[in-house]
Amino acid sequence: MPHDQAERRAVADSVRRGFALAPTVGGRPYRPGSFELWRLVRGSGLNSRLQTPFQRSRSRLLMVSLITAAWGLGYAGYRAYYGFGGTAGMFGTPVSEAQWRGINLAGAALLLGMAVLPVAVLPLWNMPRVRPILLGLCWVLAVGFTMHALIDDIQRVLSLAGVLHLDYPLFTTVNRRVADLQDLLFNETWFLVEGVLWGVLGWINLGRSPARRWWIGTACAAIVVLTCSGCSPGSE
Repeated sequence: MPHDQAERRAVADSVRRGFALAPTVGGRPYRPGSFELWRLVRGSGLNSRLQTPFQRSRSRLLMVSLITAAWGLGYAGYRAYYGFGGTAGMFGTPVSEAQWRGINLAGAALLLGMAVLPVAVLPLWNMPRVRPILLGLCWVLAVGFTMHALIDDIQRVLSLAGVLHLDYPLFTTVNRRVADLQDLLFNETWFLVEGVLWGVLGWINLGRSPARRWWIGTACAAIVVLTCSGCSPGSE
């Protein structure tokens, strides 16, 4: 049962009209109460159809924001593991153990901030003056993360094929095949999904606005241009 009594009454009134032709009980028209109607609505799934588009978009926004936050926390934990001295899955020997830990701890802190961001800005989406800034942020992050993933995926595939030689200045010894597979299947998969999630956040908040197609179109175009530029022979 909803906490808001006004909402419960509104739903009940909307559904009660459907009982106009219902059988009579004791010679009187059957008039179910608000609570009974609410239970009926929830059980039948009609509640989702009675929600306004705004309510449905808010629900999707919250869900995707939480998924994005959880996805970021998972990768932050992975980096923190190496930052605190973890060695499982290592593909080589670092030149400096302290430097390697420091890089991963800094990455974990940055990723932690990224994980908190989608939830922290949830209340700001209701502010008209802030929305364009948030949409711009979603655009930049969607393009940046996706482009990063695609460039590195292409490079790793070429490295596995023996076409491209990648340098590892932070390591003295490296198992190149393990490094390529780990980055291809794990690291860059995270970046790709993260980019898609930020794109979905922007897409949800644009609603049915005509700007949605322009927003998505420019993001896709930027990803293609930047990916091609990053994979060009002179980009290494």
